[in-house]
Amino acid sequence: MKFGEKVKEQRIKKGLTQKAAAEALDISTRVLQKYEDGSNYPHDRDVYKRMANLFEIDVNYFLTEDEEFITEAARRYGRKGLSQSKAILEQTSALFAGGELSDEDKLSFIHEMQEIYFDSKEKAKRFTPKKNLKKQNDK
Repeated sequence: MKFGEKVKEQRIKKGLTQKAAAEALDISTRVLQKYEDGSNYPHDRDVYKRMANLFEIDVNYFLTEDEEFITEAARRYGRKGLSQSKAILEQTSALFAGGELSDEDKLSFIHEMQEIYFDSKEKAKRFTPKKNLKKQNDK
């Protein structure tokens, strides 16, 4: 089950409307809608904690390894990181569509791809002019 499906399921179990849940989480209704439809993830870990408290569940319920990667990429690199991390996960999943690797090997490969992504982003900073880094940090 994906992050958005989990949020929606927990909200419905609690009998909350999107508006009521959004108010309780201190986010806009539109942001909650984006979480539920899977087009956005929280950029702040505190939102995950507030969700866990509201729905009275463990915060780890919301954080699968894929969501953890997407959230961290979005936190570090904004919208571009969000879209890049989603693309990486989609493309690596497509690699395994034939199904000849074990689940353990698939997981190892995905972990390596995530590490490569973060390493390459850090290395690329060295070659980015300082004026462009400032613009990126201001966004």
